[in-house]
Amino acid sequence: MAEAPPVLYSFRRCPYAIRARVALAVAGVALEQREVVLRDKPAAMLAISPKGTVPVLQLPDGRVIDESIEVMRWALAQSDPEDWLGANGAETVALIEQNDGPFKQWLDRYKYHVRHPDGSQADYRREAESILADWEQRLVACGGYLVDRRPRLADAALFPFVRQFAGVEPQWWSERPFPVVFDWLQRWLSTDRFVGIMRKFKPWRAGDAAIIWTPGR
Repeated sequence: MAEAPPVLYSFRRCPYAIRARVALAVAGVALEQREVVLRDKPAAMLAISPKGTVPVLQLPDGRVIDESIEVMRWALAQSDPEDWLGANGAETVALIEQNDGPFKQWLDRYKYHVRHPDGSQADYRREAESILADWEQRLVACGGYLVDRRPRLADAALFPFVRQFAGVEPQWWSERPFPVVFDWLQRWLSTDRFVGIMRKFKPWRAGDAAIIWTPGR
């Protein structure tokens, strides 16, 4: 009997889940998809990952990976045909920490500014812009990507968050305040792979028939 595939609890628009699905797609990992409604998280997910965030990947041997970067690294350890781990050094770690720390902090305040009345939306956007300006310079210096001249783990890990930032004020973003970051993001969003991993699924409920797919295909 064939081994059961990994089970992925995901939420379509979550940037953490997006970057996990992108890595699973490039690695060609077939899995069971379980789409989550964040306001009504399934008991099966909470039983294996009580913190209640996505993505959560349950492997056939029972191990659970519930950090998106670790899901990415696990997937690429299975197969890395585009060599995303080829520049997986201190620069990559620093970029991901910058994204997951200060950039995400300012992004959340920018997007949900009404919840943070100690500053204005413009204030929060300016803080995030200071980080985007750094990434703009890196993209120029490195020839189009964040670490070198080809897409790597850092690029795949960061672009879903820049996508979320761009969606807060799309008219402002369309004016290309960061033209190189804009073009870099568009390259990611225009791929068939990205379109594929954004496929819509009905929310999963216990007892539903398994949906087996390879993200992006």
